[in-house]
Amino acid sequence: MKYVLVTGGVVSGLGKGVTASSIGLILKACGLRVTSIKIDPYLNTDAGTMSPFEHGEVFVLDDGGEVDLDLGNYERFLDITLTRDNNITTGKIYQSVIDKERKGDYLGQTVQVVPHVTDAIQEWIERVAIIPVDGEEGPADVCVIELGGTIGDIESMPFIEALGQFSYRVGAGNFCLVHVSLVPVLSVVGEQKTKPTQHSVRGLRSLGLTPNILACRSTTELDGNVKEKLSRFCHVPLENIITLYDVTNIWRVPLLLQDQKAHEAILKSLNFKGYALKPVLGEWTSRADLCDMLHDPVRIAMVGKYTGLKDSYLSVLKALLHASVACYRKLCVDWVPASDLEDAAKKENPNAYKSAWNLLKGADAVLVPGGFGDRGVEGKILAAKYARENRIPYLGICLGMQISVIEFARSVLGLQDANSTEFDPNTQNPCVIFMPEGSKTHMGGTMRLGSRRTYFQGMSSKSAKL
Repeated sequence: MKYVLVTGGVVSGLGKGVTASSIGLILKACGLRVTSIKIDPYLNTDAGTMSPFEHGEVFVLDDGGEVDLDLGNYERFLDITLTRDNNITTGKIYQSVIDKERKGDYLGQTVQVVPHVTDAIQEWIERVAIIPVDGEEGPADVCVIELGGTIGDIESMPFIEALGQFSYRVGAGNFCLVHVSLVPVLSVVGEQKTKPTQHSVRGLRSLGLTPNILACRSTTELDGNVKEKLSRFCHVPLENIITLYDVTNIWRVPLLLQDQKAHEAILKSLNFKGYALKPVLGEWTSRADLCDMLHDPVRIAMVGKYTGLKDSYLSVLKALLHASVACYRKLCVDWVPASDLEDAAKKENPNAYKSAWNLLKGADAVLVPGGFGDRGVEGKILAAKYARENRIPYLGICLGMQISVIEFARSVLGLQDANSTEFDPNTQNPCVIFMPEGSKTHMGGTMRLGSRRTYFQGMSSKSAKL
């Protein structure tokens, strides 16, 4: 097994997830089998209980695992099916170490971060890396590991120590470190500045990890003298410094790596040079080109609670994008805050109310995604009612589907107080109820999620007949 570690420096949100996915894709295009692991240094056991404003959407896997949105990127780019164990968190690691300690597995030792926590991290990586995720038998050739956060964060220190030990253990020819860093351009002078990246690499080296490849995020392509400067001060060969500059769509990122021969640098670091083929990305290039050429718009009104952060609905956005490209249409998403559609907003903020309704009425279709809590629910019900009465295509996902049931019960069946027991436990007409396994005291890991078979207890219900 070979490992590619992707770390980030200077600031968060540089696109480590897209970079890791693109590296996986280009290695797969070279004929290698690829799997992925995401490390999140937060103490939560999983992403399930975090607000989308904190960390973007919660991506749900086929096995029901609630994980970081980057695993969604891996699945979409690499066409693989990951498991909940492919997302490592500090919470999971500490929980496993404490469980072992309670069982007496450490035989009276003092349990410490080094070696017990760092060993647990390495064992988890090795165990998960050999799980096949592409439908074929046997382990993959390469495991791409993304370390979340930024180098220097206090919470990621045990993982960096563990990965330093791990790189030494597996050996130089089996481990390649790609460091994603920022090369800002100051608007005052218009010059690309290398100092943040220099400091980031220095911090990484001081922690026992040396980058093989530098992936530099910038608005434009790096100048030749800037690359030379980075090579000199960061001790990375010139041909191993890659520019990840802003592109027209996300599908162009792997093509950037291919154009700059990033795959050759990675294959050389992993001693794959004579084994792998040249990357075949013809279909991928066609899709990227097609996306840029589309001009006939299709307007989708996205009615939700977390419209202030687009990452809150990332998978829904990607699904819409894939569908619109397949239909040769340019996707235009109009973000409609659900609470702005409600009567209360008409009095409190008439401009926002008018703007929200104008967006809804100008849409070709309405999509209401999932969400939790009762804020904005009445606004979503109004959106569903408007779509139904005006025969506008409506897609309700999770809560959005439940909303359409509540709206139909109220407007068509005449059950004025129809509601979900989530919002009104005492409603006389509960048209949406809690699942049997749903907990009213615990929020984490109690929902029915993932790709699972549903068994009917009898064939008399309409659902069974349909």
